[in-house]
Amino acid sequence: MLANGRPLGAHLPLGAGMVRAADRAAKIGATALQIFSDNPTSWRRRAALPPELTPFRERLAHHGIAPLVIHAPYLVNLAAPDASVYERSLDLLAGELTVAAAYGAAIVNVHIGSHRGEGTEAGISRLASGLRRVFDLAGDASEGVTLVLENGSGGGFGLGSTIGELAAIDAALSGVGLPRERTGFCLDTAHLWGAGYRIDTAAGVDDMVDEFGAAVGLERLRLVHLNDSRSEPGSRADRHEHLGAGRIGAAGLGRMLSHPALDGVAYVLETPGMEEGWDVVNLARARDMAAGREVDTLPPEAFATRRARSAAPPEPDDAPGAG
Repeated sequence: MLANGRPLGAHLPLGAGMVRAADRAAKIGATALQIFSDNPTSWRRRAALPPELTPFRERLAHHGIAPLVIHAPYLVNLAAPDASVYERSLDLLAGELTVAAAYGAAIVNVHIGSHRGEGTEAGISRLASGLRRVFDLAGDASEGVTLVLENGSGGGFGLGSTIGELAAIDAALSGVGLPRERTGFCLDTAHLWGAGYRIDTAAGVDDMVDEFGAAVGLERLRLVHLNDSRSEPGSRADRHEHLGAGRIGAAGLGRMLSHPALDGVAYVLETPGMEEGWDVVNLARARDMAAGREVDTLPPEAFATRRARSAAPPEPDDAPGAG
């Protein structure tokens, strides 16, 4: 947890076991956790809930880790013009919402998707209608879970790379009658940077937060994916970097963590090398940035193994089957 009381965590793999992931989160000082519930690159889902689920939930409660966030599979694309991809996306996301409720997760995070050249307006319309159907399919089994839509970096035909598009999406969600408490937004800092938002300074972060607040409403922001970036600003590229070692840097990321208007937000890291022990390093750096402390220069070995996309889901156009 940050000194200001905001939840801070990381996306951790479950390959070594769910209970071990919960204990790892506690060991590195995380008070929030993001996971995949199943293979993020497959349409097929496991037939039953995992046997470790009950002890996993017990360990999270024991460690005081909340919220639990489930990142939806890469394949979901509710803006897709392809009927097959669209229908499969509906079923897949509805399933994730019901699984999330069983996991005790408060949030499911999903990429907004790609209109694949059919146009922004058409893509937003499909997205909103699709989300209405997703909640209808999930029904009461998804009660208590909020679905948050993650901004994109602007690559390909991806939707939601600008705050203006996020505002249009939010209006469309209201237009199809989705309850406000069941939906929200996630802002990924590396995606903001790739989309051209100059959040490398405190003033730049303030401008972005003010714009989001005016266009969408800060009460709609539930989650921040806190990532530095190796990409050029406005490049529409998404290449995550260790905190304070990329082009956004400590000043901007520190302001994201400490901005006084973001008290209702949870922060999750999707930085490189989670499986090599860099999770604890990056979480410590986040706490230092939030407190205004300088961060050390990382050693060369921090960059020896590039897994910048191991935790971070790809942009919609990069996702297999995104349509």
